Amino acid sequence: MDIVDRETRSRMMRGIRAKDTKPEMAVRRLAHRLGYRFRLHRRDLAGSPDLVFPGRRKVIFVHGCYWHRHPQCRLAYSPKSNVDFWNGKFESNMARDAAALTKLKEQGWDPLVIWECESADPDGLVARLSAHLGAPE
Repeated sequence: MDIVDRETRSRMMRGIRAKDTKPEMAVRRLAHRLGYRFRLHRRDLAGSPDLVFPGRRKVIFVHGCYWHRHPQCRLAYSPKSNVDFWNGKFESNMARDAAALTKLKEQGWDPLVIWECESADPDGLVARLSAHLGAPE
């Protein structure tokens, strides 16, 4: 049973954003500070990647651990109510993510997924971005 009424839960769920989230903004600020230039949310690419580096043919997705089910992450907990609905929702999210990554690879793009919990570690993020993108131009 939910601890809030239906209208409150609906309002709370509507407030969850797909773009410009706190983890995404952290990755964007750091990438820009390191000298990388990118495009945002290209809808013509599978999965509409959060950051697109066209000259390098590389893309980055910044995934929320809860919605995209980061394996063995404490933020990827499972709700206790309406379990069948949520399991189906999470499975479809993961299938959609996998299909987008596969399609991007087939089109010659090199994708990287950065998880919400990883965005809190600036040093680790610098290492991952540098390893994936190479030297800034």
